[in-house]
Amino acid sequence: MPKSFLLPILFGLSACLCQANETDKPNVIFILADDLGIGDVSPTNADCKIKTPHLQKIADEGITFLDAHSSSAVCTPTRYGLLTGRYNWRSRLAKGVLGGTSNHLIPADRPTVAHMLRQAGYHTQMIGKWHLGWDWAKADKEEGKWQNIDFARPVKNGPDINGFDGYYGHCGSLDMAPYVWVDTGRPTFVPTREEGVTSKEDAYGWYRKGPIGDDFVIDEVLPHLFDKSIAHVRERAPEAKEGKPFFLYLPLPAPHTPIVPVPPFKGASDINPYADFVMQVDHHVGELMATLEAEGLDENTIVFFTSDNGCSPQGNFGVLKEHGHDPSAGYRGHKADIYEGGHRVPFLVRWPSVIKGGQQTSALACLTDLYATLRDITGEPAEDLGGEDSFSLVPAFKGAATTERSTLISHSIDGSFAMRQGDWKLCLSAGSGGWSAPREAQAKKQGLPPMQLFDLKADRGERTNLLEKQPETVTKLLEQLELEITAGRSTPGKELANDREITFRPKGAQAPIKK
Repeated sequence: MPKSFLLPILFGLSACLCQANETDKPNVIFILADDLGIGDVSPTNADCKIKTPHLQKIADEGITFLDAHSSSAVCTPTRYGLLTGRYNWRSRLAKGVLGGTSNHLIPADRPTVAHMLRQAGYHTQMIGKWHLGWDWAKADKEEGKWQNIDFARPVKNGPDINGFDGYYGHCGSLDMAPYVWVDTGRPTFVPTREEGVTSKEDAYGWYRKGPIGDDFVIDEVLPHLFDKSIAHVRERAPEAKEGKPFFLYLPLPAPHTPIVPVPPFKGASDINPYADFVMQVDHHVGELMATLEAEGLDENTIVFFTSDNGCSPQGNFGVLKEHGHDPSAGYRGHKADIYEGGHRVPFLVRWPSVIKGGQQTSALACLTDLYATLRDITGEPAEDLGGEDSFSLVPAFKGAATTERSTLISHSIDGSFAMRQGDWKLCLSAGSGGWSAPREAQAKKQGLPPMQLFDLKADRGERTNLLEKQPETVTKLLEQLELEITAGRSTPGKELANDREITFRPKGAQAPIKK
């Protein structure tokens, strides 16, 4: 067992934040933007050309993580890791994402953040984009039945089996049919028509053709979900003040495609619709924060704001660059990639009663860390299952330079791995592992090495491959990666099984690498 596995857990800090009674437990709101780059908000990019004053206010009143990462460079797997505290690649999903008709990914017996908080006495609610699959009711094959789905019947195995008391949302990304709201298992409207927009018709606002409910209006989805969230906070406020805290998981559909800003945000950035849409997200977050203050919940509510991965090319990098804006803030790559631009994300946390405002930290963090952080705060006991790859962020909240996390495993859309320890990052791919150049097939044709080693401190843009110059470092990182994969966890505890056999070395990648 490596030394990092034997480091003591900071029980002292945990104890000071574990609340003495039920009424002191903080409410928790977790806002997850969709395809928002680390460079798209001012707290994590001083050169950001998009105005995000409400997110800046959260940063000014809380803590900004500058070295925070989604566990994957794409949607579905990141959401799995966030809710389970377990790296996504341990699941049956080896690469890619689910669709709008995919069956559920997280089994009912897999512990989640929502399960844990419900055990701690919280009301738990999901509002927004689920994208972890649920089981639509199947119909007898009849003419007119879209993909054999019966929208008049309840769906099964939605967020309710994963610890949520209630949920309201759509199954996949907002460009994935069907476009039907589901309210805790019940579709709110049986669609009688199909709708879609091609990329030729609207390069920003396209979405795939499919059935749509009469109460589902694409351009109004983002404000609608915030309206639902604000109403939920108001509804829960009286009980929250009486000792029944709430957890609101708010995964947004924006600024992912369809990119559909509405007035007064349409055209407000003077850049392009993507920048407008980011501004709209910022505005709605401000409305939610104002509701917390109005309801007297401001001081003892933890608000997290982050993104599921880097910015997508759909934001039109060329136009953004013309205006001096870089969604990846100088890091290489973007959504889908193993490079930093694929998975390094903005991460803001505000908790006025505990976190001193205006802090910035370079502590290494992953979205899987939500599980251990909330377990730490609520005082729930650690179990063998649940949070296997989760480290508490509480030390950073209190001003510590680091947490117990000393390594990070990243994952791209094609299933490529990267191992991070300190400033060293080993990409187990010849190219981006995603969508930016060179893609894997192109990289192999060019004869590029099967792995890439970068010193992020000296080479933020991941341009100089030190693979042949640092064979001992490569060997060390490969050994650590193999250990954390085979142990079924990266935290101290009982060794566990992964859900599938995991292959992580690309063809031709051997250790040690010879000079």
